[in-house]
Amino acid sequence: MTQLPTHLGLVFGGASGEHQVSIRSAATVLAGLSGGANAERYRVSCFYIDQRGRWWPPAVARQVLERGSPPADQPDADGPQGFRGLPEGALEVQVWFPVLHGPNGEDGTIQGLFTLMQVAFVGSGVLGSAVGMDKQAMKAAFAAAELPQVPYLGLDAAELRADPDALLERIESQLGYPCFIKPANMGSSVGISKASDRAGLLAGLELAIALDPRLVVEQGVKARELECAVLGVRQLRASVLGEIRFDADWYDYETTYSEGLSHTVIPAVVPEQLAERARSMAIAACRAVGADGLSRVDFFYDESGGDLWVNEINTLPGFTSQSMYPMLWQASGLPLEDLVHELVLGARESFEQRNHLGGAAA
Repeated sequence: MTQLPTHLGLVFGGASGEHQVSIRSAATVLAGLSGGANAERYRVSCFYIDQRGRWWPPAVARQVLERGSPPADQPDADGPQGFRGLPEGALEVQVWFPVLHGPNGEDGTIQGLFTLMQVAFVGSGVLGSAVGMDKQAMKAAFAAAELPQVPYLGLDAAELRADPDALLERIESQLGYPCFIKPANMGSSVGISKASDRAGLLAGLELAIALDPRLVVEQGVKARELECAVLGVRQLRASVLGEIRFDADWYDYETTYSEGLSHTVIPAVVPEQLAERARSMAIAACRAVGADGLSRVDFFYDESGGDLWVNEINTLPGFTSQSMYPMLWQASGLPLEDLVHELVLGARESFEQRNHLGGAAA
C-alpha cells in the first residue's frame, strides 16, 4: 500500500523585528521540502503570521512567499492584534516546521502552543527555546556547564533608572572598553551596540532597554567569529566549522543580512584540534540549555592566545541564502533536501521522547 505523504505545516513571519528574515528563510525551507524525494514524502501547507501576531491561511502565506514581503493590501489591517486562533487547515497538520526568528517564534512561545496541541514540531521544546533565547539565562546555563565565555554582566533596566552613574562606573571597572550592549531577548544583532566610551555606553543601554528590560553587557575581545551547526535529538552531531569575515567594525544587523558586506569561509581555516574542541563545545552548549533538533552555536576565537569562548546559541537559525546553518551542513555532506528531511524526522523523534517521558503526548 502506498504511504500517504506527511502533512507539514510551515509557519513563518511573526511579530518580531526579524519578520523579513523569516520570510526569506521560509522560502528556502519550502524549496527543500518540495524538492527531490521530499516531494513524495511531504505535503506542505504554509501559514503566515503577520507583524501584529495574527495567523493567516495558506492562500495568504503563498502570496507572501511569492512577493518575498508582507502583503501590501492585507485584509483586516486594523483589526485586533495577537493570536486569535488557528486558520483553516491548521488542525490537519501532522508535523509543524516553524521558521520563526526572535520573540514569539524561538523563545518557547509557539513551542508551548504546539505542545498544548499535542503535535510534533521541528526544533527545541519550550525549555531549550526559552533558555536559548534569553541571553541572561543562556549565559547562566553555560556558566553552570563550565563553558568558557568572555566576561559579562547581566543587568536590568531598573538599575539604570535608579542610579545611572553607579551602573556606568561598575561596567567600566569590571568590563572596560570596548564593550557590547545586548537586549536579552532579541536575535540577529537587533538592538546591539558597541561602546568605546561612556557616552556610547549610555546610548547603548538606552537602546537596549527600549527593546527589553533585561540586557547583557559583554567585554569586547579581538577575535575571529566561528560558527558550528548542531543536529539531532537523542544523538547530537556537529558540522564542520564556518567563519564569518567582514570589513565592518563588528557583525551588526546590516552586515549580517546585506549582500556583499560579509562573507563566509567553510570550512574555517583553523587547526583540527581547535575544530574538534569547538564541535564538542557546541554539543555541550546545546545540552546546557536543553536544546535539540537544530541549533547553531557561535564562538569567539583568539588566534594569538588560543582561547575559544562560547558566544551564544541560536535554536532556530536562519535559512536564507546567507545563513550559515544550511551551508555548514551542505559542507558536511548533508544537502538542503536531506537536512530538512532529517529535521522532520527529528521532530517525530522528539515528540515520541516527550510522550514517553511525560506519559502523555506532549
